[in-house]
Amino acid sequence: MLGPRRGWQALRRCVSLPRAQREVRLRVREALGAREPAGEVKVQAFPLKTKERHPLEYVRQFPHLRCRNNTLGSLLRIRSEATAAIHSFFQDNGYVHIHTPIITSNDCEGAGELFQIETSNEAREPAEKTHFFDVPAFLTVSGQLHLEVMAGAFTHVFTFGPTFRAENSQSRRHLAEFYMVEAELSFTESLEDIMQVMEDLFKTVTSTVFSKCPRDVELFHKYIAPAQKDRLAKTLKNKFVIISYNEAMEILKQASQTFTFKPEWGCDLQTEHEKYLVKHCGEVPVFVINYPYDLKPFYMRDNEDGPQHTVAAVDLLVPGIGELCGGSLREERLPFLESRLQRLGLTDAYQWYLDLRKFGSVPHGGFGMGFERYLQYILGVESIKDVIPFPRFSHSCLL
Repeated sequence: MLGPRRGWQALRRCVSLPRAQREVRLRVREALGAREPAGEVKVQAFPLKTKERHPLEYVRQFPHLRCRNNTLGSLLRIRSEATAAIHSFFQDNGYVHIHTPIITSNDCEGAGELFQIETSNEAREPAEKTHFFDVPAFLTVSGQLHLEVMAGAFTHVFTFGPTFRAENSQSRRHLAEFYMVEAELSFTESLEDIMQVMEDLFKTVTSTVFSKCPRDVELFHKYIAPAQKDRLAKTLKNKFVIISYNEAMEILKQASQTFTFKPEWGCDLQTEHEKYLVKHCGEVPVFVINYPYDLKPFYMRDNEDGPQHTVAAVDLLVPGIGELCGGSLREERLPFLESRLQRLGLTDAYQWYLDLRKFGSVPHGGFGMGFERYLQYILGVESIKDVIPFPRFSHSCLL
């Protein structure tokens, strides 16, 4: 939009032209947007120079201005199209969208990395009522348990919203606030069903984004990650690889590479392990299934498979990132669930979860995908802090 001063100048220039030519010029300016600052701009002081390709780390210092940068502008358009494509994928496949709560009294992951909710009111509440909600409340780490509630009424449900982890990490793939895509499927007794939805979601959304935002994607694949275009072509063309946790451990133990964390059965996969497994399998996404029972949360289904004792869990690992998605079959058998919650001392806290089984349940399962990690992967962006408009991480909450 033209400012008042420049607008009048443009009109004065047009007045001296023949009428037909004047109308054409005005229409062209309108069609092109003719964006000019409405007020004074101190060009020399503006930190983002038009003809410079600033590193993303530099642009990150200016959260209030960085959307004016070409790279971030492209990222935000891609992010918008990817969001729409995710909703379309689920709606086209019969899923009901559920708004799960941001404030919750449950720790779905069980890792304890929670932001607790407290009031800012200086006036202290009476001793008998120490919490605003009468119970400790936290910012959600996942909408999964609430989706399981809804899966008792709808066959397929999904949610897509902000989640929070109080993880004191400065790594390139962790944020304190990020967006999670989560789905729950009723009447499934197979991890293959869940893996198929994960793979279809990834390929459908990625193909849609590439077709809707070719120039924006090309900017990243040309200037940020030149080799990523070919890698993704390979990913979209081929089936994802499936290996068991046992197979993963054998691969890692036989590796010539020396790991910082020694791979041992019963230990979780570290980022270095995940990246090696992806490389070993040909730099394509890899599903790792059937993790040790004691390694995973209480809600994952017991495989009842003898001395090793595993659960029907799955992680999707992708090149350059590591874990992108995590999911499992849920334990729908009441005696199994009661026994595990009792051993963990969680029976009282999750009595409502037991009720879901008491009052009629079906075999079901689901998964979650980190949206920012997804964008990191398809665009080849080094840091997760550069694929979200306003990054939140430890010791940083700008704006």
